[in-house]
Amino acid sequence: MRSTVEPLEGNKVKLSVEVDAEEFEKAVDDAFRKISREINIKGFRRGKAPRRVVESHIGSLAGREQALQDSLPEYYSAAVIEHDVDVIAPPEIDVTDGREGGAIAFDAVVEVRPTIEVPGYGGISVTIERPGVDQEALAAQIDRMRELDSTLADVERPAATGDTVTIDVAGTLDGEAQPGLTADDYSYTVGSGAITPEVDEQLIGAKVGDILEFPATHPDPDESRELQFRVLVKAVKEKVLPELTDEWAGEASEFETVDELRASLAERMTRARKAQAQMALREKVGEALADLVTIELPEPMIAQEMQDRLQDLAMRIQAQGIRLEQYLAMSGTDPEQFSEELRQTATSGVKVDLALRAVADAEGIECTDEDLDEELEGVATRVEQPVEEVRERFERAGQISAVRSDLRKRKALEWLLERAEVLDPDGVAIDRSELELPDEDDGDHADVDDVDDGATGAVAEDSEGEGS
Repeated sequence: MRSTVEPLEGNKVKLSVEVDAEEFEKAVDDAFRKISREINIKGFRRGKAPRRVVESHIGSLAGREQALQDSLPEYYSAAVIEHDVDVIAPPEIDVTDGREGGAIAFDAVVEVRPTIEVPGYGGISVTIERPGVDQEALAAQIDRMRELDSTLADVERPAATGDTVTIDVAGTLDGEAQPGLTADDYSYTVGSGAITPEVDEQLIGAKVGDILEFPATHPDPDESRELQFRVLVKAVKEKVLPELTDEWAGEASEFETVDELRASLAERMTRARKAQAQMALREKVGEALADLVTIELPEPMIAQEMQDRLQDLAMRIQAQGIRLEQYLAMSGTDPEQFSEELRQTATSGVKVDLALRAVADAEGIECTDEDLDEELEGVATRVEQPVEEVRERFERAGQISAVRSDLRKRKALEWLLERAEVLDPDGVAIDRSELELPDEDDGDHADVDDVDDGATGAVAEDSEGEGS
């Protein structure tokens, strides 16, 4: 097989492919064997009739057309791999010679990924929250731990939000008691909204012995009739937290003192805040990078990105036993709104993809053989297979070029992350050291996928999924 590639206008190329008669004859033999399994010929079992017999029944051209149908996609794919053509849409194939005999020749016109420039990528500035310990959040975390050991104490004051009241409650509809809305000695947290909003409104400020009678909207939106409630307040109790002492800390945690507990919580909070800041930095850089892309995007790229994102979402929710239709209903999302939001995020993802490729081109960022070897070794470790088998599978599928491309984008992202100006909401610069995690694992890296919530597809995910 011989092939050439020629650039065309409109972001397209033409692949011209020639296949020798001898090579194509093997495809014709395969085609006749395939046909023999699909037709009945007297005196032969299906699939056992010789080619000459099948050919005498259906004609030689039928086998040749079947061979063209079956083999042209393979010839086309081989030419794409040979010339490293970055296609983004199905090709338009025109057989120019050989339909009736001899060598085969065809042209394939296909749209390719555009090459763009993104002026200004070296001066990206982003704003994120400054990571660090929030003393109020730290105190709230300790209070949540104390609440686990809290007790309830009777109070003589009126009920307030957060108090626990003991009530007799009767909810009726047209004079009939309603299941689930009628109970005696019911322990209820004021402000929880566990019954209806009107119940909480009435209980706030109520005292022991009060009898509250009031109407309320039925929680079922399809029910237009009002509920009637009668509530007797029998007790009001407030939550009492244990004192913040070393003794309590020793009982509630593995630490002996409050200071040790507070220091541990602060360290974990700092780690979490820094991880969040790193993610925010990647997202903001991705958004800023996408804003630099002003070209009209090829529709096939947007459509493919939408399809990839939809499949990813469907797989994740199916793992939880939920169908996409159920997910939309549960989240209260209109299908048209969902489709529009999907298109918006896919469009942003395509922009990030093109921009990262442009940065890699402009800065001469390449995927070295060492980079590729390291990536394949990582994939082999994750899928628990020999690296030689992983490499062979990628090569057989023609995906080595795609892996190299994703690694280039990953390195381009890292280049941008190292150089972007990072500010806090007050406009004060954040030093990179403030974002570093303690004892950070050097093996961690910022996947391109993290830039835009799956914008371009992580190499590892594509690698593990291939061949499955």
